[in-house]
Amino acid sequence: MKEKIRSWLRPSGKKTDIIIVALILTTVMVFAGDLLGYYSTMVIPFKAAVALLTPNEDINEFASLYYEFIGIWVFFFLFCIVKYNRPIMAKLAINKKALKGMLIGALLGFGTNGICILGAAIMGDIKLSFSEINPGLIIFFIIVVCIQSGAEELCDRIYLYQKMRRRFKSPAVAFIVNCLFFASMHAFNPGVTFFSLFSIFVVAILYTFLIYYYDNAWMAIMTHAFWNYTQNIVFGLPNSGIVSQYSVFKLEAASARDGFFYSAAFGVEGSYAAVLVNIICIVVIILLNRGKGEKNDTWAEMA
Repeated sequence: MKEKIRSWLRPSGKKTDIIIVALILTTVMVFAGDLLGYYSTMVIPFKAAVALLTPNEDINEFASLYYEFIGIWVFFFLFCIVKYNRPIMAKLAINKKALKGMLIGALLGFGTNGICILGAAIMGDIKLSFSEINPGLIIFFIIVVCIQSGAEELCDRIYLYQKMRRRFKSPAVAFIVNCLFFASMHAFNPGVTFFSLFSIFVVAILYTFLIYYYDNAWMAIMTHAFWNYTQNIVFGLPNSGIVSQYSVFKLEAASARDGFFYSAAFGVEGSYAAVLVNIICIVVIILLNRGKGEKNDTWAEMA
């Protein structure tokens, strides 16, 4: 049995890549990063900057919830500055490939979420009304939503995924571990259900395939960010159960009901449609890359 287990491992994997150790380190990154982000708003004049865009204190506090994820970015770079983790940090290099990935990711995130919202509106599961267009806030929230969504991708699809790829020969372990961890991060969100966690697990598989087939961290980050931005800031729907204090459109809360395209408790992410749309995307990506395999195994020399 021991020999069989050893056959799954890369011969030069680091002890910090052992599953339990990697999960502990990723958890430390999340919670220590959250703490740093929270206290950074007291040192950095973040709220004063938001006040220049809007006098609404509720919007200011809500924006802080997104911005506080900046602490995870800090800890990610601290964890990856050591020599053997630098190839992980290199995944964030800005180049032509990264810029293309950003554009594709933004379109994919907007499109997949938009399909679900359109379906929910057509079926009468939600009723939306126009609220306001504040160009400054629209641009500002793109930035802070990217900070938040990017932080989750740093933890899961970049740090944890790459540590599992360095430890194990098979990418299946990296897929399962990072996707389960991602779902667990949402386990205590408002309105969460077992099905909504399953939906989040499925979307994590989609984001992981973007890394696996395209080796493009920015594509995964922007897909995630624009999924969140579309539902939360553009259409005013809950993002994993949390409703934005600013949005271009507003949900008439009393009109929301459970349906194929919408979960009244958790939003679009908790719907059957979200699972179906993301599974379709996964299938399309697999078919488009049929026979190609992993785009870039950073740790191939250890196989």
